[in-house]
Amino acid sequence: MTASDEVAPRAVVRPDRTDAPTLGESSLAVHGGIELDSTRSLRTPLVMSNSFALPDDPSEISWSATAPGLYTRNTGVNQLALERKLSALEHGEDAVALASGVAALHAVFFTHVRAGDHVVVSDVVYEATWRLWTELLPGRYGIEATFVDVTDPDAVRAAIRPETRLVCVEAIANPTTKVADIALLAEIAHAAGALLMVDSTFTPPPFYRPLDDGADLVVHSLTKYINGHGDAMGGAVIGRAELIEPIKADAMVDVGGIISPFNAWMITRGSVTLPLRLRQHFASAQRVAELLEADPRVAFVAYPGLASHPQHDLARRQFGGAAYGGMMAFALDGDPDLQNRFVSELRLITSGFSLGHDDSLIVHTSADGPRTATYPEPFRRYGHLRLSVGLEDADDLLADLAAALDAAGR
Repeated sequence: MTASDEVAPRAVVRPDRTDAPTLGESSLAVHGGIELDSTRSLRTPLVMSNSFALPDDPSEISWSATAPGLYTRNTGVNQLALERKLSALEHGEDAVALASGVAALHAVFFTHVRAGDHVVVSDVVYEATWRLWTELLPGRYGIEATFVDVTDPDAVRAAIRPETRLVCVEAIANPTTKVADIALLAEIAHAAGALLMVDSTFTPPPFYRPLDDGADLVVHSLTKYINGHGDAMGGAVIGRAELIEPIKADAMVDVGGIISPFNAWMITRGSVTLPLRLRQHFASAQRVAELLEADPRVAFVAYPGLASHPQHDLARRQFGGAAYGGMMAFALDGDPDLQNRFVSELRLITSGFSLGHDDSLIVHTSADGPRTATYPEPFRRYGHLRLSVGLEDADDLLADLAAALDAAGR
């Protein structure tokens, strides 16, 4: 091949927030936020260095700056690549990637709420969120929280005070699958001068984007769907740059909640297949929920895709009517021993924590505990089994569940 025959390097699509709506969802997941470095690699190389060479005259450098090229705690190469990807996927201006989903939650609270402030929190939230607002933040920092049923807009309005700075909800609540009306809650929060933070771990993009419905900050446990393979931990906050930059300065640089380069690299890699994976997760989950609801041995099934779900109509409107997530809760009509026998008889579905992995995961939780007082009645009577539907063939999952139901009842 002569020099004249050489092919010029292919241009790499680098969509920003403005360009994102022009791309299909799978294209955006592949190309969103990608920038070529000096190696011209089509994927950002793994950069494990914790320090970078300073310029000849470092006198004007701010040691607390959040720009790359200084120190990995201030911003690492792989962290930055992940943040660009997340911003593109969520239609946000900026993102901060941290060590875990709980670190991301704490970062929002630590940065945007002060002593003497008040927050309104959904009465059904992830356990770590519950502990942060019932123990750590009120007890140590004098921040008061009011827990409220966020499906009741009048109750949310009544809970807001002049000192309310934040409304904290989950798009689909963990574990009851209660659905929050994000657009309405954004209106209520903004009318009071408060921010709306949405934990969207159960509802990753492109399935749902709370920022498009008026949320100010979106939190993800990247450990779950966005990574999707059960092999890396991380968390993120996405939103307007003016809200994200203080989180970077406070929770990332000064507190040190930074994600590791390797985990950032792994999660960026996992995110490329997110739209494809979600199609399988959600299509199988609908079939599993319908199978369980039709079985007389099952006491209840909580899944937004079922017409029996209290917020099914809201879920259909808010999520587009094509899919309803990959998470559900259910219980067998019997005591905790029956629930445990059922789990022990499963052969394909794994008993384990976490969610959004390639393998289906189930965990049994009893009806006892301070959080269950706000759960619907069947949760309080039976406890529940939380099921994260994975990427196995749906027919195999259905067969596994049916066989375990038969065996547990013997």
